[in-house]
Amino acid sequence: MTDSRQPEPGSHERAAAEPPALLLCGARLADGRTVDVRLGGGRIEAVGTAGSLGGATAGPAPAHCARLDLTGYLLLPAPAEPHAHHDTALTAAAPPPSAPPGGAGPPSGDPEEVQRRTTEAALLQLGHGATATRTHVRVGDVTGLHALEAVLQARRALRGLAELTTVAVPRLLTGLAGAEELAMLRDAVKMGATVVGGCPDLDPDPGGYVDAVLSVAAEHGCAVDLHTDADDPARLARLAAAAGGLRPGVTLGPCGGLSRLPQDRAGRAADQLAAAGVTVVALPQGACGTLERGAPFRVAPVRLLRAAGVTVAAGSGALRDHANPVGRGDPLEAAYLLASHGEASPRAAYAAVSTGARSVMGLPEVRVEAGFPAELLAVRGDDVAGVLSLAYSRIVVHRGRVVARTSAVREYCDSAAAAEFDLPRQAQG
Repeated sequence: MTDSRQPEPGSHERAAAEPPALLLCGARLADGRTVDVRLGGGRIEAVGTAGSLGGATAGPAPAHCARLDLTGYLLLPAPAEPHAHHDTALTAAAPPPSAPPGGAGPPSGDPEEVQRRTTEAALLQLGHGATATRTHVRVGDVTGLHALEAVLQARRALRGLAELTTVAVPRLLTGLAGAEELAMLRDAVKMGATVVGGCPDLDPDPGGYVDAVLSVAAEHGCAVDLHTDADDPARLARLAAAAGGLRPGVTLGPCGGLSRLPQDRAGRAADQLAAAGVTVVALPQGACGTLERGAPFRVAPVRLLRAAGVTVAAGSGALRDHANPVGRGDPLEAAYLLASHGEASPRAAYAAVSTGARSVMGLPEVRVEAGFPAELLAVRGDDVAGVLSLAYSRIVVHRGRVVARTSAVREYCDSAAAAEFDLPRQAQG
């Protein structure tokens, strides 16, 4: 899925300039095998036993093929970020110049500032491993389409490093106040937003809001991604009934209100979502700013939803903005939280931020097998549980090219306690 209806000038020339072939040597897979993986043309060309493709034990790499030693690393499909708010990211620390004395005020809407924040946030998440991001962007009201234009400009600048898709988020869509924003939502899609969304819970007529969003999505063939707390079973049932059958699909999040419902009512709601083919994005790291705070934030009941047959992904939500001043935007932390809270096994938790996230975003599936897209994350560690616990050193591959590296080395001073058990003074994490 892309955010632009027309190819940009020079895009065909850039696409033709494929990165050179890359051989990943000695990587460990989640199933325990140690393999070499050859990448070319933005895809995985071959996967073989260690040394069989010209790896570290087989002498020089094939001609025109760079080699990267991944001994000690676990190689996984790269995560994707299905729920970000990059236009307001990184605004928690310092209020804008226009803020009232003693108050934080709204984040600066200056287009250049929005583009800078979006770019920095996307690069931060790329460093964590997310090679594709879906970000929600406010449209209408005083913002107009300026923030969306700035985010789309950041998207163009990031091409080749990471994929960025946008969700147009109007506040109101019904009544006289909503008529102008409905027109602006259509303009946002024409400008380049490929997903339409918003928060029906904040509109005086939530059902009318959903109908308007679904109508625009049907007109333009867009996906839908709506914010809802999902604490009203009757409203959720109406939404699921209206969304059923829409293609390319409807996503809801963060749906934390389902965790506050009695088990039987939450189970019925999950069954309705599954029957309608609605997907859910949970936010284990905390709330995002689109939903107004009322009851304490809860994470969606991922285990219950998955048991009902709902496709569930996990996202980051707020990245150091007023909704979550300490938001890290790390997909592996989202997976860690799902696993540590008992909502999923470590491997299922990682699937929620990789396979599940890509499914929600309409992106091709990734496996470490020949023929699949070369969207990969190498993390120092032996297994999925280990890297969710201590995932520091990471190598990120996008379209067959290394686009980010993070290295961590831990050192200890001389210690009799460590020497007694022959523990290393230095370790890579």
